[in-house]
Amino acid sequence: MDRHYVAVAGSGVAPREDLEAAEAVGRLLAERGAVVVCGGLSGVMEAACRGAKSAGGATLGILPGLDRAEANPFVDTAVPTGLGEARNALVVRAADALIAIGGEWGTLSEIALARRAAKPVVGIGTWELSRRGAPAEGIAAASDPAEAVDLALARTSAGSG
Repeated sequence: MDRHYVAVAGSGVAPREDLEAAEAVGRLLAERGAVVVCGGLSGVMEAACRGAKSAGGATLGILPGLDRAEANPFVDTAVPTGLGEARNALVVRAADALIAIGGEWGTLSEIALARRAAKPVVGIGTWELSRRGAPAEGIAAASDPAEAVDLALARTSAGSG
């Protein structure tokens, strides 16, 4: 397989700047041939899928519930899991890299799961981590959507994950 699968994580209820960044990330990923993977619901997830679809891209939503109809209207393939927030592990494992945009505790869990699985993580205005008062490595900070997509794709190889 030569396609990248990139997860986009962020809040279901997000500020406008996060939604705009997510839509741009989704569009840019699609333009580069990547599949957008997400939790399939609203907010950052929906914005990323909308951006991907605007560029003719493919989207995969891994849902917390059991009903495919819960997916946002821009999800091509909806996978109902019935796992609630535990589905975050599946979102991460289905992807070659993770782009975190803003986010709350669920986003932080996806960042942690991605790092645990040795997946590259790129962030736009997301969590900053430290250990014993010193910055912890693991999240490559991007200043804008184009840089985030460049960093994510440069740090992964297609078919991994």
